[in-house]
This record gives sequence, structure tokens and C-alpha cells, in this order.
Amino acid sequence: METVYSYIPFYAIVVSLCAIVPIAIFRNHPNLRELSTILASFTKFGLIVSMLPTILDGKIIKCTVVTVGPGLDVSFRVDAMGMFFALTASFLWMITSFYSIGYVRGTNEHAQTRYFIFFAAAMSSAIGVAFSANMFTTYEFYEVLTLCTFPLVAHKQTMEALRGAKIYFIFLYGTSIAFLLSALLFTYYLTGTLDFSNQGIMKYAWIKGVNDIFIIVTFGLFIAGITKAAMIPLHAWLPHAMVAPTPVSALLHAVAVVKTGIFVVIKVVLHIFGINILTELGLGTALLYCASFTIIVSSIIALRQDNLKARLAYSTVSQLSYVIFGVALLTPSGITGSIMHIVIHAFGKITLFFCAGAIYVAAHKTKISELDGIGKKMPFTMIAFSLASLSLIGIPPLGGFISKWYLAMGVIEAKDIPMIAVLVVSSILNACYFLPIVYRAFFKDLPQGETAERKEAPALMVVPLALTATGTMVLFFFPSLFLDLAKIVVAGLN
Repeated sequence: METVYSYIPFYAIVVSLCAIVPIAIFRNHPNLRELSTILASFTKFGLIVSMLPTILDGKIIKCTVVTVGPGLDVSFRVDAMGMFFALTASFLWMITSFYSIGYVRGTNEHAQTRYFIFFAAAMSSAIGVAFSANMFTTYEFYEVLTLCTFPLVAHKQTMEALRGAKIYFIFLYGTSIAFLLSALLFTYYLTGTLDFSNQGIMKYAWIKGVNDIFIIVTFGLFIAGITKAAMIPLHAWLPHAMVAPTPVSALLHAVAVVKTGIFVVIKVVLHIFGINILTELGLGTALLYCASFTIIVSSIIALRQDNLKARLAYSTVSQLSYVIFGVALLTPSGITGSIMHIVIHAFGKITLFFCAGAIYVAAHKTKISELDGIGKKMPFTMIAFSLASLSLIGIPPLGGFISKWYLAMGVIEAKDIPMIAVLVVSSILNACYFLPIVYRAFFKDLPQGETAERKEAPALMVVPLALTATGTMVLFFFPSLFLDLAKIVVAGLN
């Protein structure tokens, strides 16, 4: 595979960091402050798109910033997988930036400058993970992302917010230090490198005759340490983080934090261990069953939640494990479905959180039991909510059907037919916790005393959620760009 050397990946990462300066300078001039955020988001997306033709041409882009020690570089590598994640995150950051402006003004949030500063820093961290050339660089940005998002979770500074942020930090930072860092040390000791390889760097240790127990333990440490992927039982931080403002919840669930977690899981599975080792040692099967358990159990828990954001949070726990489910199948279609579900879930879930925020701003409602007839007052918001829900259930013609189709094909390729039941049952559970909300909104009467007078959230909130809802349909009819990137990833594993 031909390599192109360029510092564009580095520029794409730091551009939002650079925006922190004007955001801080213009703290008393909201229009200029938020213009800085918008310009940074568009610049970041433009830089990432500029590298897309090179990646689609089958090449990779590399650059090294600093060498720390033998086999330990802070370096960046843009390949199809990184491009897939970066395109998704940077595009949705543009939309979330507009939505955030509408939200913080609509709710008159305090400390708005601090909010936009840490939002920008978080996006630099996420793109840093996307473009990391090795686990050493990945780990650095993975940890910085936790530090950048902690103030966002604690933003409201209430007792509930501070408690949620504390749980968030303890779970993510504690498991990362205890398990993920240990896994990196084991890997470096066994292989002498942390650079990603399409066949997995652990193959070097395996060929040398390293005991299987060491490899199994290291794999377990990686999975336990990547708590941002929110697999049960290390998922509790995510519902507690729902105390954050809704745009932050959207950032956590659709754009940066959890997507970073599952992205790193995919990189560990494919580029640290590799398909052959995981198949031989049965580790793919073990991960598959863990993901299946998370998919079903978190869906059942979601059914019991009356708070809208809490139901969406447990839905996220379930939907993330579809990605892990697919890559754990270790088959071409399974891996393709896994990668595709990253972008499809991102568009669907960010729409749902945007809608939850719009409902809160316009109607001051947070509970599902309070949403009777709200579709009559907020038709655009609830139509968008319906489209995103149907996508995540997997109903055509919406994007969720594409990823679930590939996941089902992956199960067939793996000759593990009983796993089809997981996809079927979970899709039914998805319908059971999403469709009652849609039914309440459009087919129940408004509470006594409320009029059907239309009252949507500000346009800066409604337009973004309409765009992302439209994206769930566009991904069904025009998935070729993302499918091409996913197929390049799969082709490179052979």
C-alpha cells in the first residue's frame, strides 16, 4: 500500500485547538465567539475531506510529530478506517455547533465560553484517535478526550451534575489506567512495538511461541480498559453522564466519546490481535457473546425508563454493542456491518438527542409520559424523531437497515446461525422502546389545558435535527462512500 507523507492530518487535529484562542478572546462577544467555533468546524471538515481522494485511491497518509522512545512515536496515519470515523465526527460536529448555539441561548446556559472551549478540545482529541498510527498515540488522545469532556458533563455544576461527572471520570480514567495502560505495557513487552498492522502485531509474539494465556489476558485487559465502548458491566458511567446539557449528550453518544470507544475496540481486534489469532483462541466468540448480552440486557433496561434521555442512554449502550458484535464475527460482512453501524448510529442517535433537547427547550418536558400529543405542537421535531427511531430499529428505507443486513450476512458467513436471534430479538426490543414514544406523540390527545398551537424550538435547533434525520434516509439510498471505505478496510485485512 503506497504511503503519502503529509502534515495535513496534524493540521486537521489541531485546528479546533487553535479555535480555543479566539473563543476565549471573544468571550464577551457571543456572535464572534460562536463564529470562531463554526469556522473551526468547517475548516476541520474541509481538511479531512481534502484527504479523502487519496484514501479512496488505496493509499495512506502518514506523519510523525515526535519520537518518545524505541517503537514509541506520536505519529498519525490516515487510512480508510480512520477516514470513516473522522468524516463522521467532523461532519456532525459542524451540525452540533449550530445546534449548540441555539441550545445555550434558548436555555440561557451559564459559562457558555467554557462550554465551547472544551467542546472544541474534545473534537481535536476524537480526531487524534481517528488518525493515530499506533496504540501509544491512541492512548494519549483517548485520555485527553476524557479530561476534555469531564467539564462538559459537570457543566451545570449542580450536585447531580458533579456526581455524574465524578462517576464518569472514575469509570473512564480508572479503568483506562488500571487495564488499558497495562494492556499497552504487555503488548509492548511481547511485541516490541505498538504500531498498528493489518494482520495484527500480536502475530509476532505468537510466532515466537508466547504462551496463549499471555495473549488472552492482554486481550481481556484491552476490552476491560476501553470503557468508552460501554459494554455491560462497565456501562454505568453513561446513564449518569446524562446530566450534561443535551448537545453534550449528543457529543457523548453520537460524535466523540462512545464512538471513540468502539473505534478503538475495532482497532484492537483487527490491528493489534488480528483475525487469525482471535479465531484460533476463540476470543472472537467470547467477545461476540459479551456484545450479545449487552445488546439484549440494555434494551430491556431501556424499556423501563420514563426519562427520555435515560431511555436514549440505554439504547446507546445496546446500539454500540452492534458494532462490537459485527467485528467479533471476524467475517468480511460482519466487519463491514460493524463499521457501517458507526455512521448509521451516529446520525440516528444524534437526531434523537437533538429532538430531546428541542422538546426540553420548547416544552420543558423530559419524561416520556409527558409527551402525549406533542407531535401536534412540534411536528418537525417528532417527525425527525420518528425517522431516527425507525432507522435504529432497522426498517427500510432508512440507513439502519443497511448495517443490520450486513451484520446478518456476517452471522451467516460465520456459520453461527443462532446469533441471528440476537439481531431479531434486539430489533423487536428497539421497536418496543422507540415506537411507544412515536405513538404518544402523534396518536394521543394533548393533556387537558394544553392547546395544539405550534411551538417548535429555535430554528438553530430544528434545522440541524432535520438535517441529521434526512441523513438517516440518505444513508440508505446513497451509502456507497462509506461502504467503499469499509470495503477498503476489509480488503486490507487479507
